[in-house]
Amino acid sequence: MISIERKDGFSLKISRILREATEHKFDIYFFVPGELGLNTKVVPEEDFYHNAIHVQRTYYSDRPYLPLIHSRLARRTELSSEQYRLSLSLYAYQYAIGLEQSCHELRNEPEGASQADIEELIALTQDILRRLRRNKPKDPTLRKYYVNIDNYLSWFTEQRLLSLVAHLPRSGDYKTAKALLLEVCDLEHEHRVQQKYNSNYTTEALSRISNKMRLLRRLIEYPVTLKEKTRELGGGEEKALKAGVTAVVMTAMSLAVFEVRETLGSISLLVILSLALLYALREVFKDDLRNTLWRWLRKGRPKWRRQYFDVHSDQVVGRQLEWFDYRKPSRLSEDILAARRANISQKEEIVMHYGSHSRMLPIRFLSGYEQTRETLHLDLALLSKLMEKGSHHVYQLKEGQVARHAVEKRYLINLVTREIQGQKPPVIQRWKLVMSRSKIVEIEEIIPAIETAKATAPAPEAPATAKSSTPNVPTSEQQHKA
Repeated sequence: MISIERKDGFSLKISRILREATEHKFDIYFFVPGELGLNTKVVPEEDFYHNAIHVQRTYYSDRPYLPLIHSRLARRTELSSEQYRLSLSLYAYQYAIGLEQSCHELRNEPEGASQADIEELIALTQDILRRLRRNKPKDPTLRKYYVNIDNYLSWFTEQRLLSLVAHLPRSGDYKTAKALLLEVCDLEHEHRVQQKYNSNYTTEALSRISNKMRLLRRLIEYPVTLKEKTRELGGGEEKALKAGVTAVVMTAMSLAVFEVRETLGSISLLVILSLALLYALREVFKDDLRNTLWRWLRKGRPKWRRQYFDVHSDQVVGRQLEWFDYRKPSRLSEDILAARRANISQKEEIVMHYGSHSRMLPIRFLSGYEQTRETLHLDLALLSKLMEKGSHHVYQLKEGQVARHAVEKRYLINLVTREIQGQKPPVIQRWKLVMSRSKIVEIEEIIPAIETAKATAPAPEAPATAKSSTPNVPTSEQQHKA
């Protein structure tokens, strides 16, 4: 399943897990309102691909304690310091991702997060951090990695829990949940002060501490992120096509010049004018013919190839072909149109399509890892520039008085994704994206009517042990087994 999260400004974060299957297909369709006047001349395909689409892949595992076990082996000098850094970074990264997703799910609960869910989240976070801190390395080479990771995870935990407090509904068990969360935040703050992780100069300004933590996050992600190399496809074909078109046009021109010379005889003003006309026609038709043949030759074919390398071994662990183009709604497949729920307004929409076809090589992954996590960041600032700035007024009659309200103009963009992993059937999801000139206002996933009916149907009797509401953070039973 695909998860989409709204970030600051015009950024969207699209995440998915590439599981055991070695072949994956992924498509994103943006249904943009026609009133924006979007086309290839306003926003060229290459510009949007290079400026608005950023892909990142990291190692991912359902066994989050494997990196911690590796780090303990490294502490006992059974593994190298580089392996210690890698294992500890994997552990910290998966904890950070799990905490982000769990807090996001609790914040989006329709009726608000229950006290039991919050208590479970707190217990898991404290237990995971306790396991990390009970094995502090004494070797200075290893300790610097540990300090950076422990410092960041402590600050990150505090920030996530504070954001959860800020978004909790002010009803029910709000006071109790708030007290529990703030208690953990105080403990983490005191932990950083006791360990002297950050100087007073750094903590005095929010910008300095925030920039430092962002740098630590990048240091954590670097060992677990696959290196990539992107190459544009079709360079040789374009040169060959250009040479072929030039040869054909020049041959035709030579024959035309020969015929003019034979017909008109000696050099005269008429011959000169005829040659000038022929050369003018050559310049016009050469470019048009080349562009037409190039579009026909590349139609439906991938435009970029991305290779992924392991950070440590530099071995190729996967390849990916990518597309980006503009499409008309009438040329989309039936399953995508059904997910979009075609109506009158759709006929005026412009569809932006991004597609990828990847093949990974799990046998070259790090030991114990057979999956990767793909994070696709989309910057829609290029689309915001096409939107009208300002607001309009709406009048409302209230208690016999007419009130005038300023309403910012907003635009609705439908986002449809289709994911195919191996031989499994495609998974299609749809979101409604509300944008204005200044920011992304709202994003909402639209559940199909069939799935909604299944969700409201009476469920069978559940087993005695309920599923955890925070699946991305390891449970206490898993920690005990580790």
